[in-house]
Amino acid sequence: MVKVEGTLDEMYELFGGNKKAIRQTSQKASRKPIKKASPKRPLNDWQKYVKNKKKQIKYKSGDKKGQLNLKAMSRAFKKTRKGKK
Repeated sequence: MVKVEGTLDEMYELFGGNKKAIRQTSQKASRKPIKKASPKRPLNDWQKYVKNKKKQIKYKSGDKKGQLNLKAMSRAFKKTRKGKK
């Protein structure tokens, strides 16, 4: 095994550098146009209801302990003013 010491530029000269190729690809990547994020749609009434911490009904036992009980939440939501059609 041979130990080679020197700067990065010297290494590229010795071993036939890919330095130019690396610089070209990095410049192309930086020239990509930046897309603007589209405006987000507002949440509907159900999404607002589920997001609200005090309205969340969670399983207290069983395999789903700690997860949201969406069935019970939907029943409660349908009884609210916004949940009625």
